[in-house]
Amino acid sequence: MRTPARCLRVLTLPVLLVGGALSACGQKKETVMAVSTEVVGRQTIVVDAQATGTVEPINVIEVKSKASGQITRMPVETGSQVKAGDLLVQVDTRDVKNQYDQAAADLRSAQAGLEVAQSQKKRSDELYATRIITTQEFETAQLQLTQAQGAIVRATTNVDLAQQRLDDATVIAPVNGTVIDKPVSLGQVIASATGSVSGGTTLLKMADLTKVRVRALVNETDIGNVRAGQSTRVTVDAYPERPFQGVVEKIEPQAVVQQSVTMFPVIVSLENNEGLLKPGMNGEVSMLIDRRDNVVAVSNDAVRTVREAAVSAAFVGLDPDSVTAQVRALQAAMRTDNDAGGGAPAPTAPRGRTKTTASPAAPAPRARTALVFVETAPGKFAPRLVRLGASDYDYAEVLSGLTEGEKVATLAVQSLQAKRDQQNDRFRSMTGAGGMPGVQRTGGAAGGGAAGGAGGGTGGGTGGGTGGGAAAGAPTAGGGRPGGR
Repeated sequence: MRTPARCLRVLTLPVLLVGGALSACGQKKETVMAVSTEVVGRQTIVVDAQATGTVEPINVIEVKSKASGQITRMPVETGSQVKAGDLLVQVDTRDVKNQYDQAAADLRSAQAGLEVAQSQKKRSDELYATRIITTQEFETAQLQLTQAQGAIVRATTNVDLAQQRLDDATVIAPVNGTVIDKPVSLGQVIASATGSVSGGTTLLKMADLTKVRVRALVNETDIGNVRAGQSTRVTVDAYPERPFQGVVEKIEPQAVVQQSVTMFPVIVSLENNEGLLKPGMNGEVSMLIDRRDNVVAVSNDAVRTVREAAVSAAFVGLDPDSVTAQVRALQAAMRTDNDAGGGAPAPTAPRGRTKTTASPAAPAPRARTALVFVETAPGKFAPRLVRLGASDYDYAEVLSGLTEGEKVATLAVQSLQAKRDQQNDRFRSMTGAGGMPGVQRTGGAAGGGAAGGAGGGTGGGTGGGTGGGAAAGAPTAGGGRPGGR
């Protein structure tokens, strides 16, 4: 009566194993994802370089005074709009006014001396002609006239210098602009810009803000596509819904390294007639590199490199070896066409409806070969090589290989899932098939104990079964006899 029960127990484990294998197969089949498709259509592709920058004035003027003294008037404040000739700062004029008055008095005295010298010279000429005075007296009169003329020159120069110093005490705006900084205040004593070793006191800074610029830092990977004269679009945080149009003015030759990233400053000039852009604002700069309007384009999710042929074939249910062979044949045929002069067409106006807008100095994008899977029937796909031109984040321009209306497989989700599975497999290979090493050993001991316990109970357990039973805590007597009957 013990034999049937023993047979039943022996057959239980294989049945469970088979059931587990079937369950695992069912789970693996459920993880296969459906392949999504997208129709090849016409798109507008915009290729641009993104950078961040700061708004700054183009020409900042530091206003200083050639006169020194105390500020008595200052009618402007930070942000004041001024025109050329408007009063900015008035310095105390008492000292320079006294100097001017003294110079003017010296000039009047010199003029009177000149008149006397001229009269004496005239009388000396007449007396010398009649031999009434000697030659020495005649020459003395001539010398006095020359000295009087020199005094006039010196006095006139002193008056002019005194007038300049008096005018310098009144500081006026050199150009139209806006006061952007005012480091001094009313009543402060300032130093002369010409008489001070330090260069004088800066009264204020002003700039013409009707035209500003943005100094943007462009990554070195994009700087090769940036040219002077390219149109740009600048968006600042203060007006996120209103972009400002600008033009690339120049590219500075010296790189800037920030956190081990090499970037180049690019100067973008902007019109600011409304005064909305303020110095110091942060802006996002988008520099237009290329633009393709109404061209046949394919989604970047459907584009794969030729090296991904075998991996991508499994996503669409094709044999990897067969797809690899087909791709090699397509490559050979494409090389033959290129050698025969039938290369890919230039990226211009397919069907006569493409409009290209780009900087004339910007280099044309290089054509590249890629792999797509075209749907030939519902759920059926075939590999095809295509030539692609300009590309943005979403679409790539099709130069040859695809026509408008065809359906291609988009494999972005499958590619991400494959990468995730590879990471999981790598993790399992590092930790073992049962998970963490400690968990694996515990599970193995329990499994061996269960198997050994069963073998010991039937009397057919081997030495391993006996050990497993002991590991599982089964009595030694239960499976102590090898091959017990």
